[in-house]
Amino acid sequence: MRPTRWRRSTHVWVGVVVLLLVAAVVAFGAVATSGGSSPPAAEAAVTPQPAFVTIEPAVTPLADAAPVPTSAGLFAALAPFVANPDLGALTGRVTDAVTGRQLWAQGADVPMQPASTNKVLTAAAALLTLDRDTRLTTTVVAPDQTASPGLVVLKGGGDPTLSAAPKNVDTWYRGAARISDLADQVRRSGITPTVVQVDISAFSGPTMARGWDPLDIDGGDIAPMEAVMLDGGRTQPVSVDSARSKTPALDAGRALAFALGLNPGTVTVRPTPATGDEIASVQSPPLIERLRQMMSESDNVMAESIGREVAAAVGKPQSFDGGVQGVLGQLSKAGIDTQGATLMDSSGLSVDDRLTAETLDEVISAAAGNARLDANHDLRALVDLLPIAGGSGTLSNRFLDTGAGRDAVGLLRAKTGSLTGTNALAGFVTDDSGRVLTFSLISNNAGPTGRTAIDAVAATLRSCGCGS
Repeated sequence: MRPTRWRRSTHVWVGVVVLLLVAAVVAFGAVATSGGSSPPAAEAAVTPQPAFVTIEPAVTPLADAAPVPTSAGLFAALAPFVANPDLGALTGRVTDAVTGRQLWAQGADVPMQPASTNKVLTAAAALLTLDRDTRLTTTVVAPDQTASPGLVVLKGGGDPTLSAAPKNVDTWYRGAARISDLADQVRRSGITPTVVQVDISAFSGPTMARGWDPLDIDGGDIAPMEAVMLDGGRTQPVSVDSARSKTPALDAGRALAFALGLNPGTVTVRPTPATGDEIASVQSPPLIERLRQMMSESDNVMAESIGREVAAAVGKPQSFDGGVQGVLGQLSKAGIDTQGATLMDSSGLSVDDRLTAETLDEVISAAAGNARLDANHDLRALVDLLPIAGGSGTLSNRFLDTGAGRDAVGLLRAKTGSLTGTNALAGFVTDDSGRVLTFSLISNNAGPTGRTAIDAVAATLRSCGCGS
């Protein structure tokens, strides 16, 4: 076990939280009457008004005095579950959130295919690097109108949430910017557009990562990563099963042309930067909202976009390699052990990604233990971004069986990871004794019930006090 790399708070602000809500009861007095006549005013009985009730909601931290599971107790409780052959090759680690002490481990330093638990690293690096209110800007610029009369250029700023949906129509992403707003601003600029180009120069390198399957575009898992797209590249903007576009930037340019009353078929994509006067701009939702969408729905396009934001903030190219270097570099700088991490992307979609359970658990442990990793940033917000067992996001339909899994409903939060033959979970849970435990579990070469098998391992941490 490596020594703890960061200072931990004396309280854990996660797990079971108690929201103290005080209800006010208003009593009404009655004026006593007798004989059908009212008493003289001086003799009227007046019921005193009740005192005002002060409502002070608060979050109560779990007590540090809750008993810590013993390693022996955890090993004994987990043994029958980790032996399930449908888990294939299983690695993992369990840590006490207050002290950071490792309580259980199995191959925790072995690099494994992490699937979407890789997004835990992307979210953590973003929280350590960027302001949570950061927004991405998409613009329209007008180059020299003397040389290129009527030319306007849609300039991508990396926002995947931009939508061509009409005003007052829901989009996939809450608070998304609209093509219609850009078109309105262009019309007010005084320029009469005749030609639309799309500037995708903000992103560099390939648009598909090593280890991605092109069939995942039609399957709805990913779109080629370009600096501007509509609804994350979805061809059916509000359908959860929507396929993705193979030409997302071109689609965005065509949508702008259509909104301006131009022929969408004349739109072209330019890989070189466009210069000129900015005549329109719109902004994405804030970073924290985009992180919430990424983690809740395991949004691969969003993860790749945010990875590129981290890259840009630390002076790296906005590419797959730049995103990986930015994310791992920021985590290493904060004291997270990233040894063994070999990543091709920021989403975990690549079958060539490798990550250790130790790295994953260190990130979760820093968040759950409320560690301040540098002078300005902590990872506390990561706790709130994790899906809730049986309640939200990719865990909304899990842990609902009639076995031990139901004990974890509402009390376990984790990021999921799923690829063919791979299941992973990284999160935290409050055990039966009131102690918060962080965990990371990665199963490769899993069998047909591998997902329920890994859920059973995590649920055991909830139901087991494991004090002896």
